[in-house]
Amino acid sequence: MRKEKLDELHSYIDELRVKRCELLDAHGRFLTSERYHIELNNGKTFIREKLVKNGRDGSAAIILPVTVDGNTLLVVQPRVFTKNGVGIELPAGYVDEGETHARAAYRELYEETGYIPENLRFLGAFYQDQGCSAAYNKAFLAEGCRREGKQHLDGDEFIRYFECSVDEMLELVDMGYINDCQSQLAIERGRQYLKK
Repeated sequence: MRKEKLDELHSYIDELRVKRCELLDAHGRFLTSERYHIELNNGKTFIREKLVKNGRDGSAAIILPVTVDGNTLLVVQPRVFTKNGVGIELPAGYVDEGETHARAAYRELYEETGYIPENLRFLGAFYQDQGCSAAYNKAFLAEGCRREGKQHLDGDEFIRYFECSVDEMLELVDMGYINDCQSQLAIERGRQYLKK
């Protein structure tokens, strides 16, 4: 990893690191849970809780962007409940009601980075956490990305995007900087296309 790129990444990490986290209440507005009584065909019964995100299942699109220059884009943002308090990951976001995963991928990439892809290639789909969520995520390789504007973040989003080479991104995975499972899965699924 080039020193100047690592220094740039560290400046974003320092900027977006959590300074203080204070419990306001135990009743969520965005994240809630629903309790269900389950009965199986064999007659066994049990209780399970399901996480609900903003009244929906929380399905998301994960985007592995590759620019026209062959670089990739990562996002750096607060992830307050992680050990480091900051996440370095692929752009991603929730699928809005009535929206396809592919459309969400285009929208989220543009909102988080200002880039638009020439083409989207489906890489795979997975459940985020089958034990307590119905969130079904789809990963895409966004090829031929060009900057078309500036970021369009929500009021409570604080995201810096970070451009680096594909090899540097892979090195960041190996170094433990990119450690969320959805980014790692998309990167692993996209490797076959990244070296061509």
